[in-house]
Amino acid sequence: MQDLTFQSSNNTPIHSKGCDCQKSFADAEGNQAENEEFLPNSEGKKPMRFTDFEGKTSFGMSVFNLGNAIMGSGILGLAYAMANTGIILFLFLLSAVAALSSYSIHLLLKASGVVGIRAYEQLGLRAFGTPGKMAAGIAITLQNIGAMSSYLYIVKSEFPLVIQAFLKTDSATDMWYLNGNYLVVLVSVTIILPLALMKQLGYLGYTSGFSLSCMVFFLSVIYKKFHISCPFEDYVFNSTAALHHSNISEASLGYHVGHAQEDESCSPRMFTLNSQTAYTIPILAFAFVCHPEVLPIYTELRNPTQRRMQHVSNISILVMYTMYFLAALFGYLTFYDNVEAELLHTYSRIDPYDTLMLCVRLAVLTAVTLTVPIVLFPVRRAFQQMLFPNKTFNWLRHIAIAVTLLTFINILVIFAPNILPIFGIIGATSAPCLIFIFPAIFYIRIVPKDVEPMHSTPKIVAACFACLGFLFMIMSLSFIIIDWTTGSNNAGSGH
Repeated sequence: MQDLTFQSSNNTPIHSKGCDCQKSFADAEGNQAENEEFLPNSEGKKPMRFTDFEGKTSFGMSVFNLGNAIMGSGILGLAYAMANTGIILFLFLLSAVAALSSYSIHLLLKASGVVGIRAYEQLGLRAFGTPGKMAAGIAITLQNIGAMSSYLYIVKSEFPLVIQAFLKTDSATDMWYLNGNYLVVLVSVTIILPLALMKQLGYLGYTSGFSLSCMVFFLSVIYKKFHISCPFEDYVFNSTAALHHSNISEASLGYHVGHAQEDESCSPRMFTLNSQTAYTIPILAFAFVCHPEVLPIYTELRNPTQRRMQHVSNISILVMYTMYFLAALFGYLTFYDNVEAELLHTYSRIDPYDTLMLCVRLAVLTAVTLTVPIVLFPVRRAFQQMLFPNKTFNWLRHIAIAVTLLTFINILVIFAPNILPIFGIIGATSAPCLIFIFPAIFYIRIVPKDVEPMHSTPKIVAACFACLGFLFMIMSLSFIIIDWTTGSNNAGSGH
């Protein structure tokens, strides 16, 4: 059988054994939004592609979208992770995970370029047939539904507290706008659903840019480092001391006792190993989860090439790496060993009515809300690939899937919040698959052996990468099971 090599519009060679280069593309436009595989025609004309549409999203908007996909609520727990690893060990682990995430995206893009496919599920189909396609689709669905549920649960629990603090109303009031269930539905219907109904992911570049701006504003917590002394006093204690001046001497004495212990609890540690250190490894390992969104963003990128998309990925990872490190560093240097697993809660202990911190909490809620539509797109695509692989784009189906997903997630968050820890098990299983295992084994199976033999260095490294994913999966599941049996809540997801 003859080996034919074609050139795609991005100058990436596409190999096909025995491919009929005169294949007709008459049905290409009708199949645009559902099929991802594309092959060029044999004439010198610009090839038709089986993609959502010809890429129109700019480089900058693609960076915003991928950065927003990476960003998660896990940023609020990184200061706690640094407190349990030390600054140097945390920096090493964060750098290693960022490099591994970039390498994982490289494997996805390389496999995608070899066969001309830009859908995670279709890569699974090409590598392992229908089981591979279903495994990828199910992993994406479970991982992203879990992420969206956690985001909306944050909205449900935090939004009423922020409104209450702004209005300084009594927590016992039964006003509807202080009811988290009403608020999460309102946010889903008025903000998330309209954005989720966009036909292309590229249109969300503006909201992604705004979401990232909100997280940059979150870094204004750095300012608090220079205005909070350590050890700090809780807001309840401060209020009591202000109302009872007779206790000033006792408060002063308490301060001096705390000050005497400052060397122990208020000094930074460069390297720390304790019982909680192991829990930070899975948190950091999943801090750059964005792989379900990589190929859809690649599809919509203007002038798409593997190198250009890798640059998008590297810049997005670098931006989030910088934000993660700054948020962790200054959160840790503000509270040291007293930092809690959720950073903003620690600030609220000092003054829950502080205007800057209320604005920061509102910014985080906005960023989390605007991340949900980005995360929903790959789930809808997974449903289309698994259930309607050969159907043309249909607005009714497009809308119905989005409405069904949001309705299901809202029901979970409102009526079954206790089921959310189950998504910890799901995340510990699906996240290593999407980040480490699938990209590696898809790459090994898809790249031809005559191009890279099984004993070649790239494939050996990819095999080791897959083993690392299994190791992270075992670690994460072990920690979650330990937490359940002991009744603690130490393990977490970085997303």
